[in-house]
Parts: sequence; structure tokens; C-alpha cells
Amino acid sequence: MRHQWRLRHLLLLRCADHRISNHSQQLQVLRSFSSIPRFTTNSTYPLGPASFLRRFSSEPVLAHADSDHVVIADIFSKPRDFDYVKKHLDSSHVSINHDAVLVVLGKLDSNPDVARRFFNWVLGNDPERLSSKSYNLMLRILGTNGVVGEFWDLVGVMKKKGYGVSKGVRESVLECFEKGGMDGDAMQLKALFDNDEKKNISIVCRIVRNNVWGDDIERQIRDLNVGFTSQVVKLVLENLCNEPSKALIFFRWIEESGLFKHDGGSYNAMARVLGREDSIDRFWKLVGDMRSAGFEMEIETFVKVLGRFCKRRMIKDAVELYEFAMAGTNKPSPECCSFLLRKVAASKELDMGLFSRVVKVYTGNGNVLTDSIVDAVLKSLTSVGRIGEWDKVLKEMEDCGFVASGNLRSKVAFRLSAAGNNDQAHEFVNRIEASGCNPDHETWCSLVKGYCVAGNLDKAFDSFKEMVEKEGVTSASYTFDLLMNSYCQMNRAIDACKILCQVVNEKEFKPRHSTYKLLVTKLLAEEELADALNILGLMRAHGFPPFTDPFIEHIPKSGSGDDAILFLKAITSKRFSSTSMFLLMFDAFFKHGRHEEAQNFLSKCPRYIRNHADVLNLFCTMNSKETASSGMLAA
Repeated sequence: MRHQWRLRHLLLLRCADHRISNHSQQLQVLRSFSSIPRFTTNSTYPLGPASFLRRFSSEPVLAHADSDHVVIADIFSKPRDFDYVKKHLDSSHVSINHDAVLVVLGKLDSNPDVARRFFNWVLGNDPERLSSKSYNLMLRILGTNGVVGEFWDLVGVMKKKGYGVSKGVRESVLECFEKGGMDGDAMQLKALFDNDEKKNISIVCRIVRNNVWGDDIERQIRDLNVGFTSQVVKLVLENLCNEPSKALIFFRWIEESGLFKHDGGSYNAMARVLGREDSIDRFWKLVGDMRSAGFEMEIETFVKVLGRFCKRRMIKDAVELYEFAMAGTNKPSPECCSFLLRKVAASKELDMGLFSRVVKVYTGNGNVLTDSIVDAVLKSLTSVGRIGEWDKVLKEMEDCGFVASGNLRSKVAFRLSAAGNNDQAHEFVNRIEASGCNPDHETWCSLVKGYCVAGNLDKAFDSFKEMVEKEGVTSASYTFDLLMNSYCQMNRAIDACKILCQVVNEKEFKPRHSTYKLLVTKLLAEEELADALNILGLMRAHGFPPFTDPFIEHIPKSGSGDDAILFLKAITSKRFSSTSMFLLMFDAFFKHGRHEEAQNFLSKCPRYIRNHADVLNLFCTMNSKETASSGMLAA
């Protein structure tokens, strides 16, 4: 009992000391930063600031903060008082959260004056927004721009707060020190990562890993006299990641022993260790304790654990993790939502309850579902053979405010109809109409095209008729051409002919010239001369030039003289066509060796054709050739 009372008393004293220490450190940093003169190109750095420009490509970027950094840079471009800054931030609708601080500092890497004012302002007004990453970003700006004295002052502040200098900052600043001939500073920076500290960390990990926890282990760790900063604790936990139970024992003991007071960094390091299937209950307990202690899950932790959950098909835990993160201040990006929805969609069984939870927590935080997110989800469904679930998923998203663009509507209509999901395709189009935003021409065209691809021509024609009823025939020619092509490709040219005649006669529709030509060719290939001639008449009525080539090839080869007369009447509004067309037809009969049918055709021609000199010469020539050929055979 005496030992427990003493331990509680020590913990209370440490908490009080920690609060006092933090307050004094903040005041010290403010005084230190404000007293240092503005940085100019005449810096103590020999190479000048331009040579030390560095960017943080690995830092998280929020679109909102990324656009606000210009506003913030302008506000802090000169020394301002508190009221001025607050007024202009409010009027510009700029919200400075943890992620925004990271983005802004990342954009100010070549402007230490503005970065200093911004950092000091956040430190003085909302220091909780400044994490170890924030301090490291500011440290990099100072180091790479030659503000050496201020750089070391900030290193000292970070040590007192338990923050370590990150490897990336160390390397970039060390490079600048070495290039600038600042050997003393370079050696001092290297000393931050001395071998003794690394050795002690290695010894602690070996002690914990190779022994059963007990008083002896605690004594051995105490005897090492390790200065347990946040960075050191994180490194120990990371090295124990393959033994989560022992890592958790160390995590609990190090604070109970009074050697270290956990912060957000150490909690997050422990969460990354426990975020696995065999430690899931302890993970949820830890993140609950973390939030109760006033710390938030870092984006890095969320992304790493989410990826691990999804990889191990722990979809329910992944969804709960997303809900947990979205309820905090460090909210996941839209890309994280898209990633999780795709994983839910492609899981062993589509759980619409989990899918709905992700969508609702995303939109409930003021986000809007975009075409890119929805398209990614639909692709995931397709990859596992679930096109049939498209409409169900789309309806859930539409209930949460999603409105598809015309391009996405067309894509959905085509894929549903092409996959044979007729009811879903019809329901999708009906739902668009019910929303008060009628399907456009492209959506109808895609629907018809999809049915054609699936070989469901009757459904394609029904959809075409519905399109014409609602949109008219003005822009229907391309869609009709697709429909006629599909009928012809499936050797249903006669049905296509009936449809064309019906649409032309009932809707005063004018098909394309190419549609007419295709249908004529296919009808003749199926020996449907009468229908082909009928189509030829419609072409002429619509002002298209006569399409004669397939007839001149077909009739002399397999038709009769009567067929030839009907053709020559169909291509002109007069009683008969020109003499040249008759001559072409005669010549074609002769070329196919059908002399008797040519004579039959001649007998049915009008008198002016039978007596025409060119016609008589053609027959005389052909008769002479035939007589000569017969004589040679007789000899």
C-alpha cells in the first residue's frame, strides 16, 4: 500500500512538472524566435539560402491546406499582431489544424521569416497543433536556410519535449552543413545520433525480447540510465514489433515506472505494433486509451494499420478503424475512403452494411462522393465478377447525395446492358429520370450499344424507341446506325429493313447514308432484292445519290431481266434511267456469260434503248465474239 501511494504521488508530481515545463518551453521559444533578426541573402551560410532549398515530398498533403498556404504566407509576410492575424484568417476561411500546419511549413521551406512567424503564432495560440513532425519541418527550414543559431535553439527545445530529430531532417541539414564548410556544426549534428544511444536501445530490446518480464528485467533497464525520450521509446517499440505482447508490457511499464510520460508519438508507435489480427482486442483498447488521454491517431498510423487490416481481409476492423479516424481531428483523405470502399466491394462477400457505414461516415463529415471514387468502386466490383451489384452500390451512394456525371452515366448504362443485367440497366435509367435529371443522348446511346453488344437486339430496339419518344429523332442517327449494324452482323437484315421502314414512316426519321448503304449490301447478300430495292427508293426520297454498285454486281450474276428493269426504274424519278446505266447492265450480263438473260433483258427495254446505236454495237460485238468462239471449238 505504501509503495502504491508513493508511486501515485510521484506520478502526480511528474504531471505537474510536465505542464510547467511545457509552458516555460513555449515562452522560451517565442522569446528566442522573436529576438532573432530577419534572415537575408547575406546569411552566415556561405552558399546562400538558394542552395539549401529542400522539399518534403514524403509529408502528407491536404488539398484544402495546400490551397490555403498562399493566403497564410501573405498574412505572415510581415510582423502582425494577434488581432490582425486572427481577423484575416477568419475572413479567408482558413482553418489551421495539424495537417494544415504540415502543409504550410512544407511550402515555406525557402522562406524562413514567414515560416518562423507562422510557427510562433501557432505555438503561442494552439501549441497542440504542433507535433514532432511540425517541429522537424521548422528545423529543416532553419537548417537549410542557414539560420544556425536558431536551429540549435530549436533542437534544444525539441529535446526537452521528448522529440527527436528525424532522419530526413538530419540528412538534408547535414548535407548543407558539410557543403557550407561548417564542420563543427556537422559534427554536433551527427552526435545527436551517437552510437551510445543506439547501443542502449538495442540492449533494451534484447533484454525485453529474451526474458520473461519481471523485477530483474525492470532493474536491468533502469541500470542502463537511458534517457527515454519519445523518439527512443518509439524506436524500442518499433524494434519489438514482432512481439506485440512484450512491446505492450514495456509500453505500460515505462510510464508506470516514472521513466517516461507517454505522448501521441509513443501511443501511435504502440498502435502500429498492435494493429494486427492476433492483437486486435489490445489494439482497440490502446487506441481508446490514446483518445481518452487527449492524443489522436496519426495519418501514418491509420494508413499503415488500414493497409494491414485490408491485406489480411479484416474488413470489419478496417471499417471500424476508418470510423474511429474520421471521428478524430486527423481525418483520412478521400483517397483512403476510395481505397477502403474498393476493398469492401472486392471482399469475399459484399457486405452492404459495411459499405454503407463507410459512405455515410465519409459524407457525414462534409465530403462529397465524386465520379473517380464511384468509378474505382465499380471497377473493383467488376474485377471480382460483381457487375450485377453495380446498381445496388450506386443506389446506396445516390442516397448519400452522389450525382453521376453524364460520362459516368453512359459508362454504367453500357456496362449493365452489355453484361445482360437488363433489369438493373432499366432500373438505373428510371432512377435517373426519377431524380429529375433525364438521361441525355449519350446515356441512351450507351444503353442501346450495350444491348447490341450483348446480342439482345429486341431490347436494344425498345430502348431506341424510348429514346426517340423522349428526345426526338434529331440526334438519333448515330444510335440507329449502331442498331442497324448489329442486326446486320447477326444476319437479321430483313428485320433491320422492317425497323428502318417503320421508323422512317412513323417518325419522319432520316437515317445516315452509310446506314442505307450497309443495309442494301446486306439485303442483297441474303438474296432479298425486293427489300433492297425498297430501301433504294427511300434513299432516293431522302436525297441521297443512287447506290448502284452492289445491284450492278448482284443482278447480272444471279438476277433476271425483270430484276434489272425494276432496279433501273428504282434509281430515278423518271420512267427509266439513262442509257449509260442500261449499257452497264448489259455489259455486266455479258461478263458473267449470261447472254440469254441479256437478250431477255433487252426484250423488256423501251424501244429507244433497243434501237440505240451503242446498244446494237455492244450486242453485235458480243454475238461476233460468240460466233468466232463457236467456230474455233468446232474446228
